Amino acid sequence: MHVDHLMFAAGPEGLEVEAARMGEKLGTSFINGGIHPRFGTRNRILPLAGPRYVEIVEVLDHPAADKAVFGQAVRARSEEGGGWLGWAVSVDDLAPFEERLGRNSVPGSRHFPDGRYLEWHQLGVKGLMTDPQLPYFLHWESSAELLPSALTGTITLKRIEMTGSRNRVEEWLGEPIPDEVEGITFDFTSPNGHPGISAVTFEVPGRGLVRI
Repeated sequence: MHVDHLMFAAGPEGLEVEAARMGEKLGTSFINGGIHPRFGTRNRILPLAGPRYVEIVEVLDHPAADKAVFGQAVRARSEEGGGWLGWAVSVDDLAPFEERLGRNSVPGSRHFPDGRYLEWHQLGVKGLMTDPQLPYFLHWESSAELLPSALTGTITLKRIEMTGSRNRVEEWLGEPIPDEVEGITFDFTSPNGHPGISAVTFEVPGRGLVRI
């Protein structure tokens, strides 16, 4: 299991303010990641060591945002005030997951500000909407040098605090979650509470551990 990225929905002050706020806490700046035309969203990203990345995302005033499940999920989280939206796991082949979950993956794409075009297939965003502790699965179609994680950063993802049930997430993944996943500790609490990521801890050079 490769933890590909984490998603954070911008609050009412918008994407730029949210990215500046989190960047200040982490002692860095987020990169303009461009627009998701199929989903009606735009983002700013922070490459991490791993490689993986953090994505702060904002819904646009666009018809696609009302039709796409991901756009709906971002809008709903933002209307709640913003915060951690979910996480994604990248895989080499989506077919076994499509068969196990009984659904087909859908294409995704993003235009970078410089015009480059990033493509992938994803599966399970509806699961994220109904149960935000569950990751969605993605398979990158574009070459490695285009991936948001290609610009490997120096900040390390160390811990994900999750409200929910480890057993439920393991059932969704189809595999157990060990004590550490690629150096990341998963801490599940309050199995009967509102599910989803409650906090994330990063190791930042010169600052130590930073919890957001």
